[in-house]
Amino acid sequence: MSPSWRSISVIVFASFSLSPVVHADDPFLWLEDVEGERALAWVRERNAETESLMAMDETFTRLERDLRDVLDSDARIPYVSKLGAHYYNFWRDGSNPRGIWRRTTLNEYKKAEPAWETLIDLDALNEAEGENWVWHGADCLKPEYRRCLVSLSRGGADADVTREFDLVDKTFVKDGFFRPESKGGMTWIDGDHVYVHTDFGPGSTTESGYPRLVKLWRRGTPLDDAALVFEGRPEDVSVYAARDHTAGYERDFVRRAIGFYEAELYLRRDEELIEIEAPKSANKSVHREWLLLELREPYSVDGKSWPSGALIATHFEAFLEGKRDFVALFEPTRHESLAGHRWTRNHLLLNVLDDVKNRLYVLTPPGGSGTWKREPLSGVPAIGTISAWGVDDEESDDYFLTVNDYLTPPTLMLGKVGAEPEILKTTPAFFDASPFEVSQYFATSRDGTRVPYFMVAPKTMNLDGSNPTLLYGYGGFEVSLTPNYAPLMGRGWLSAGGVYVVANIRGGGEYGPAWHQAALRENRMRAYEDFAAVADDLVERGVTKPRRLGIQGGSNGGLLMGNMLTHYPEKFGAVLCQVPLLDMKRYHRLLAGASWMAEYGDPDDPEQWTFIRTFSPYQNVDAEADYPPVLFTTSTRDDRVHPGHARKMMASMAAQGHDVHYYENIEGGHGGAADNAQLAHMQALGYRFLQLRLMAGSGNP
Repeated sequence: MSPSWRSISVIVFASFSLSPVVHADDPFLWLEDVEGERALAWVRERNAETESLMAMDETFTRLERDLRDVLDSDARIPYVSKLGAHYYNFWRDGSNPRGIWRRTTLNEYKKAEPAWETLIDLDALNEAEGENWVWHGADCLKPEYRRCLVSLSRGGADADVTREFDLVDKTFVKDGFFRPESKGGMTWIDGDHVYVHTDFGPGSTTESGYPRLVKLWRRGTPLDDAALVFEGRPEDVSVYAARDHTAGYERDFVRRAIGFYEAELYLRRDEELIEIEAPKSANKSVHREWLLLELREPYSVDGKSWPSGALIATHFEAFLEGKRDFVALFEPTRHESLAGHRWTRNHLLLNVLDDVKNRLYVLTPPGGSGTWKREPLSGVPAIGTISAWGVDDEESDDYFLTVNDYLTPPTLMLGKVGAEPEILKTTPAFFDASPFEVSQYFATSRDGTRVPYFMVAPKTMNLDGSNPTLLYGYGGFEVSLTPNYAPLMGRGWLSAGGVYVVANIRGGGEYGPAWHQAALRENRMRAYEDFAAVADDLVERGVTKPRRLGIQGGSNGGLLMGNMLTHYPEKFGAVLCQVPLLDMKRYHRLLAGASWMAEYGDPDDPEQWTFIRTFSPYQNVDAEADYPPVLFTTSTRDDRVHPGHARKMMASMAAQGHDVHYYENIEGGHGGAADNAQLAHMQALGYRFLQLRLMAGSGNP
């Protein structure tokens, strides 16, 4: 597959034994010492308090068991990736809590119960090595697909190791390529050479904690002797290099991420770096002879102009020669935005959001100097969240297609461009969805903007304000929230009598870059105003009332929760705040935080701190305020968003006498859990908290 620079996950280095500088105005700074004895003792005390309130009765035990049954079910779809003649899958269930990496053939995969060949059993590996490895993926060398670079994380952190694995011998290669634990990675050049971006020692990482050096490493030589390929600046976010192994189009690329939304792409040819001179804000990708730019800002060249949110294409080699003969493959409208694009060998699958509902098209490049052909992808259902991707974008025009929504379990199909897709796998229903229906509404924000939201509610719901309702949101980093099957929510909330709502607020990507950029930095409050407007609309329509309205969000969505708590406490009856950012005075000094300054701003700049302070919950907690009950959850091993955010907010609110609870999983990384048992427990705590606070007759403590 050709490199897709938008989808590359950059792994970052972090230390787990910080010695923070003490500030007189922050009495809880000691809680940033992630694995310090005093801090961990505090965590264990808070965990025990929360467990004693929410996890000690039969209702919790039954709920946790119900959620675990979903996560461990063998009836889930085993999604696969094609590598050579085999289809690979990573699978976790009750018998394999850390999971197995396995493969099969297409003929076997089409069967109801395929025969799988196990390659790596993580539970057995952990027992043999005395480790707690969590799977981070594998990069296998084309075209032989015998050697793979396998990434493993201790406890689910972003930091990981990379080890070379032999698919024939099914063992890790003795004296093979090995990258020590850090945030970073390796990619294949050929059988004896790799690109490696990692922590090479002092000064080799960016201020965000990401690698700023890329080196070429030859087999059999020390890592310290690897040759420098590219060096980024300390203030950059990260650097990365990879080879496109497409037959006939072999070429190497280096990517320098200057900021979260700006990057430079270089072609490395004959050891020379040739910059792809396109807008730094554009997402750049290359497939065979084509260069595609996904624009975040308006772009004009050679007398032509395209708006932000457009997708344009040109011949890659012609571009290198100085030609700028782009054609538009997609341009946004008031209702439509680009959700994504994926290649098969000869076609481009275009995914468009129309008022947050997916529409799929197939685009065919011109054979010569003609125009691109566009038509709807055949056999695609008209409803639900739909996505499609090429099975093997080097060899065929086959594609996988998935369809689902909040109430409809996923269906996986296999198609070929020009023919109707066939159903391969379906997931059974994990809860009874028959009493419910999905609807879409629009709230009006403070500045008059129409904000869409989805609601899942009983068909016979009375609009008398009595319905316990859970409102979910994110609103950042151009992430779109589309309707996806949610069996844990179905069992943990809908089946208990709740209504579920998802708000598509600004800061997300539901209407393209402009929707995201409208809530950046000094305009951040617009996202929170949007969320408040949805809450008001639910009350005005008679769905619920404040004391029965709970809210949930994680990561950037946790920052959303913190701001709804501190700015709009009267609107809500309970707040579930997960792996959150909350101290925006210090976020850029903690782990990967510096990489997000394009989203939030630089708090060290007094002028920017003026607006950042308005949406920094930790600095806005008020002892005199009447806050709804809150549950904070996080993970000790989260090396992306520092657990100190949640710890300090909890400590500050508890010291002021507010109704606040806390649970920190010792493993789990930014996802909060390292295996299904941990995930079921964390989710059950959250749903039980919401049930107790929002539902009459649930034993409200």
